[in-house]
Amino acid sequence: MFEPSYYRRCGCKAPALDSQGQPEFNEDGTPKLKQLGATCPSLKQSKHGTWTFNFELEAGENGKRRRIRRSGWPTKDKAQEEAKKAYDEAMAGGDVLSDETMEEYLTSWLKRKRALARTTSHGYAEHITNYLIPHLGHIKRRDLRPRHIEAMYDAVEEANAKRVIHRARVEELATAMEDAKRAWVQAETVQERRPLRAAYIAANGALKEGRKGLRKTTGPATIKRINDTLSSALGTGVKKGYFSRNWAAMVELPSAKRPRALVWTDARIAEWKRTGVRPSPVMVWTPKQTGRFLDDVADDRMYALWHLLIFRGLRRGEACALPWSEVDLDGGWIHVSQQIVEVAYKTYGEEPKADSVRTISIDKPTRLVLAAWKERQKMERKEWDEKKGPYVDSGRVFTQESGEPFHPDWFSRRFKRLVELLGMPPVRLHDLRHGSATLALAAGVDIKVVQERLGHSSRQITSDTYTSVLPELMHAEADAIAAIVPRDTKGRKGAREDDGQERAA
Repeated sequence: MFEPSYYRRCGCKAPALDSQGQPEFNEDGTPKLKQLGATCPSLKQSKHGTWTFNFELEAGENGKRRRIRRSGWPTKDKAQEEAKKAYDEAMAGGDVLSDETMEEYLTSWLKRKRALARTTSHGYAEHITNYLIPHLGHIKRRDLRPRHIEAMYDAVEEANAKRVIHRARVEELATAMEDAKRAWVQAETVQERRPLRAAYIAANGALKEGRKGLRKTTGPATIKRINDTLSSALGTGVKKGYFSRNWAAMVELPSAKRPRALVWTDARIAEWKRTGVRPSPVMVWTPKQTGRFLDDVADDRMYALWHLLIFRGLRRGEACALPWSEVDLDGGWIHVSQQIVEVAYKTYGEEPKADSVRTISIDKPTRLVLAAWKERQKMERKEWDEKKGPYVDSGRVFTQESGEPFHPDWFSRRFKRLVELLGMPPVRLHDLRHGSATLALAAGVDIKVVQERLGHSSRQITSDTYTSVLPELMHAEADAIAAIVPRDTKGRKGAREDDGQERAA
């Protein structure tokens, strides 16, 4: 039964007296003080002190008493309103008695998530450390509401505005430094160069100082992932009775659309060369551009890697971990069951998600490329043993000359450098997966086959994210629609002539 009691109390203090009515003193000789609480004579004044409520819940285990007491409201009406909320929360299954803070809860929740993949755990930890604890950590678990979460995202947006201004300032300083450097280099005499050099040094120092504390903005996609982390934590708490609802699921977030892959058309390349701006974060090459890249890097030591990524669409970590024991050149297949993940630049071996464990067929040209690479690897092993010492037998397909495995980031950096040297329109290493799906679409491969080859959990992911419609296919689709409608061109011409004669008459 809901029967709360209400009373006013304050934080006023008075000298503490012993049983004889004598003042009590601390060890340092100062008078001891005690809170007057509900006995303060000033409570006769209507605005003095705050209102408190308390009520009893049903007894807990072994008849343990469960009493809720809250204080701090300016009016009795407000205390009654909050008492009803607390009672409703308790009846809905929320743990309204706990004094645990959100920082304590989130920290313990993450420690209990032992089955998470390493990269997922690292992402959760970053969200909790950088966003959730700074903004929500001080709030008691029982008091968390959507308004607190919304206030966190409001603060993130304010920080974003400051970061945009900071980045713009850094860009101004970078331009000033480049101008000062150019003036110094182009100066003709020593007398001119000395002050210009000093100006360049000052501008460079200002740029270094301005870059301190520079951080990226927190975009809509990151905000969604932060909210997903919080929602996962609160969902666990709902199951355990810590929260009556998953408050994170009730917060409206900014739109975070998955970027669609775009193809590097001639017009887009011209605009990129003019402005230096990529039309989309995700870009793919046309078949002609892909062929040019492969032709130009045919002599690169890692050609087999680029060939495999382009035609079979492996992830970077999957290619890095691929062992020769899972490659059958005679049968023409690769079994993907391992991956290398990077967390804070440290590498770890992990099993991929269930949908990503798959067997991929390899075409004849890819088999020939891998066979040639395998022979080259054997020759490098022999040379290394003879000239530089013991060869590291890692068993991996793609290794350094010493046999040691690569760091996954090396693949990305090497690929980026090759693209720059060749003057190709920029794509990321991961975009080769997008390109692989696009090539398959152009070749008429069923989307379900592409999904299984790429190791996606659903056909929708493959369709929405990893396929781009090539310009040739767009034209073919437009022509096909126009061609399916029968037209009587001759008859329409005669009709137009008849209409004209009638109007003339």
